[in-house]
Amino acid sequence: MRFRSGGIAVLLVLGLSFWGRPATAVDTTPNSAAAPGLSLASPRFAPWPPAAPAAPAPWVPRTLTLLASGDVLLHSGLWRDAANAAGHRGYDFAPLLSDVAPVVRNADLAICHLETPVGRPGGPFSGYPIFTVPPQIAPALRTTGYDSCSTASNHSLDGGAAGVKRTLDALDRAGIAHTGTARSAAEAARPTIYDVDGVRVGHVSYTFSFNGLSEPRDKPWIANELGVAALRREARRARAAGAEFVIASIHWGTEYAHQPDALQRRVAREVLSSPDVDLILGHHAHVVQPFERIGSKWVAYGLGNHVSSQDFSADTQDGVMARFTLTEVAPGKFQISRAEALPTWMLLGGGRPARVLDAARCAGSARNSAALRRTCLASWRRTAGHVSGRGARAAGLVVVR
Repeated sequence: MRFRSGGIAVLLVLGLSFWGRPATAVDTTPNSAAAPGLSLASPRFAPWPPAAPAAPAPWVPRTLTLLASGDVLLHSGLWRDAANAAGHRGYDFAPLLSDVAPVVRNADLAICHLETPVGRPGGPFSGYPIFTVPPQIAPALRTTGYDSCSTASNHSLDGGAAGVKRTLDALDRAGIAHTGTARSAAEAARPTIYDVDGVRVGHVSYTFSFNGLSEPRDKPWIANELGVAALRREARRARAAGAEFVIASIHWGTEYAHQPDALQRRVAREVLSSPDVDLILGHHAHVVQPFERIGSKWVAYGLGNHVSSQDFSADTQDGVMARFTLTEVAPGKFQISRAEALPTWMLLGGGRPARVLDAARCAGSARNSAALRRTCLASWRRTAGHVSGRGARAAGLVVVR
């Protein structure tokens, strides 16, 4: 991966260039070999005929791949598997995600959506409706290959300000960037910008609800509640701070509904009408929803569950990883040149540890039982149908097999 987490939250520091490289020094020392009051750099001493100016370096368009996945929603059954995997050393969630790790690591920038706040390493932990989950999920996400996470969700305030701080501290320790919640007003005000091999990618994260909870009165900035105007203002600040491509992660929609609701459709068009937002990644529905191309931009309305124990419907075990290729179409201006959907299947039960499976690879692997291959193929077909529901295939979406 080419992501560098040090590119986050741009700082202007005296003596440094915009991205932290040393400013070019200008030598103002008098030239001792010249006559008093003169400099060998003076036009009086310029060679004749003057040298032709150097030709500007040809512009070479840059590209990068962005991968994003659905809700990371840790229910108690997943904690037990992680505890068994770690033995007496706490919790190890890396095996849960190991099957999709090769795809995640292959992206230049990989973004997850951490829906729930974390607790202390040894607990206590709690599940629905007020989540506090093991913080060991953060290093596992990093091991899997994730570079950053959006954190604004309807569960952001489950643990109050302390839960927000623990979550962001855990992500920091794991080396994962984040946006959507904040520990201070200054952190909330800083644009989140990732440096991906020199390409500056901005990221904002908003949620439509906090499940009836409210931000502390003295901390109204602690989590981003969805408002089109607020989202667009933050995207504009990211663009002004140098972002060349801006992503909006939005927690929204109707749970367990495969079609985007009226709010999602309206907000998508209003947000993407801004010149400062290039892509929307949607979460919350817990089932896969369509991708749609709006003009030259894309919205993935709902990426389903990436990690969860919701097994009351096959649809809640389906997920999708969205992969977009960004291509520079003019210096500093990027557009999506390729959109891909990679279906996943959340394997639960059967006496086996839970696993997130790459559905296409699972369906085609002779090492899997015939029953598992059929299950994964059925999941792939369901997801392929759902992501295509708003003309996405005709607009160029590729469902990877």
